Amino acid sequence: MSIVKINALTVPDEQREILEKRFASRAGAVENSDGFEWFELLRPIEGTDQYLVYTRWRDEASFQAWMEGPMKAAHQGGGEGGDRPKPAASGSSVWSFEVVQQAAPKGA
Repeated sequence: MSIVKINALTVPDEQREILEKRFASRAGAVENSDGFEWFELLRPIEGTDQYLVYTRWRDEASFQAWMEGPMKAAHQGGGEGGDRPKPAASGSSVWSFEVVQQAAPKGA
């Protein structure tokens, strides 16, 4: 079965819009990666300042290939003058899960 990677990003209120715009501008950055299955950016509603970046992959090897290739290249790029923009998140941790059960709506 698939694996899920969740990146929990601590994002101060004043950086939320910046983070969301950066993710919006990355459209297509992961979708064409071999083994990629799903992406969601989850905005907190209450009780936390953590956004969750949910990605689902065919297997760990597919995720690692993306990390070492397209993701690494995207995060090494610079802005004007070669300077990288300041991170929107003040902290991050990655959680890994293996999908052991799943369900879809009936008739889907």
